[in-house]
Amino acid sequence: MGERQAVTQILDAIGGGDPKAARELLPLVYDELRALASRRLAGESPGQTLQATALVHEAYLRLVGPDDPRPWNDRRHFYAAAAEAMRRILIDRARDRRRLKRGGTRRREPLALEHLLDDDAPPDDLIALDEAVERLTQVDPGAAELAKLRLFAGLGLGESARTLGMPRRSADRLWAFARSWLFVALNPPDPAG
Repeated sequence: MGERQAVTQILDAIGGGDPKAARELLPLVYDELRALASRRLAGESPGQTLQATALVHEAYLRLVGPDDPRPWNDRRHFYAAAAEAMRRILIDRARDRRRLKRGGTRRREPLALEHLLDDDAPPDDLIALDEAVERLTQVDPGAAELAKLRLFAGLGLGESARTLGMPRRSADRLWAFARSWLFVALNPPDPAG
């Protein structure tokens, strides 16, 4: 049995409530999850206290923790959920960093389109980006999913296309739309002029 099939079978077992299955899954997916986390954290600003290993473990616990076993359709579904879990962890940390006692009242500068991919974005920018991606979900869920994989999981466009099971050209078009939409959402026109 190939690794992909093994992962899918274990994910089915987790969804069925098998408590042993979660222990069997981690060794099979750890390297890929760690690579996702490492890419996401590679450009974080100096002083970042969250390490890739900690991000993987926290995301993994959210995904297969004993409190809420979830059914996974397949391996792709699991990795998309892992990217979402990592995104939520990073957003929670960004919100913690921006609290008032940590200088949370500073004014935010408008985001440039290039800034969307910066890994060292200030917490306010990261939270604004997350909120914009959530609004994009209402407009185009596929574009939002692609944006989450690109921006929060650090996947390249080709990897994101494969994860979502779409042709690369379709992903290119969807990414162009998502980037444009997010740029406008993050930089609304000034009503005064």
